[in-house]
Amino acid sequence: MAKDKTEKTNAMRILDRCKVQYIHRCWENATSENTGVELATALGQDPKQVFKTLVTVSKSGCYYVFMIPVQETLDLKKAASAVNEKALSMLKSKELLPLTGYVHGGCSPIGMKKQFPTVIHKTAAEFDTILFSAGKIGHQLETSLSALGCAIKFSLEDIIV
Repeated sequence: MAKDKTEKTNAMRILDRCKVQYIHRCWENATSENTGVELATALGQDPKQVFKTLVTVSKSGCYYVFMIPVQETLDLKKAASAVNEKALSMLKSKELLPLTGYVHGGCSPIGMKKQFPTVIHKTAAEFDTILFSAGKIGHQLETSLSALGCAIKFSLEDIIV
């Protein structure tokens, strides 16, 4: 497990409880205005291996989490199909914190107030490890899909444009 002097996020504490290995990476100068590609570049990582966490809502009020490479765009039709919904829309930014406990730019798939069905773009399986938000702006976790699977349930699907 990663050991550093940074205050642990909920996501890190959950991975610690699961006894899985991860690497914590941090870009101290990051802000919510930075793009995922900028963050990947600052951390010296391949943007195809760095995933952003997006939250959507269906017309019936069900919430879903999608993780896609930072340089890609979520295809809402493919995403809806992956979770057996007719249509999805992106959650409004102001609704993110009350629903998940995370802010825009620092939303982790691990440690949300409630665990929602999660779908990761299938290209994640091409890498030994992927990076995703640690739950704080500028902080990333790097771990394998199998390790991530110890913390959350997810499926792999084609969900990008």
